[in-house]
Amino acid sequence: MPYVDGFVLPVPKKNLAAYRRMARTAGKVWREHGALQFRECVGDDIAVKGLVPFGRTVKLKPGETVMFSYIVFESRAQRDRVNAKVMKDARLAKMMDPKAMPFDSKRMVYGGFKVLVDL
Repeated sequence: MPYVDGFVLPVPKKNLAAYRRMARTAGKVWREHGALQFRECVGDDIAVKGLVPFGRTVKLKPGETVMFSYIVFESRAQRDRVNAKVMKDARLAKMMDPKAMPFDSKRMVYGGFKVLVDL
């Protein structure tokens, strides 16, 4: 079964263009190193009545939106190999500096997930 890395993070709306540029570069790098899919999704309908909003998990502030992002891999072992290569890729080095990121990385939520259902 595939393996998925998932992320939820806040991005100031004024930084969406910069975030998109960063994500496009990162996505190309992950795909080149073997990721099956790379998706960056911007919040649209995230305050549904009666449910816990995504914004609460990342302590959303006024002027920010939520990104829901995921990367799909063949397996956890393949994810580990791909991520090791990605972290050494020079194209991402300058983007890894928390001061250069167009979002607050301290409020990012991340996890690796085994796929339970794949239709």
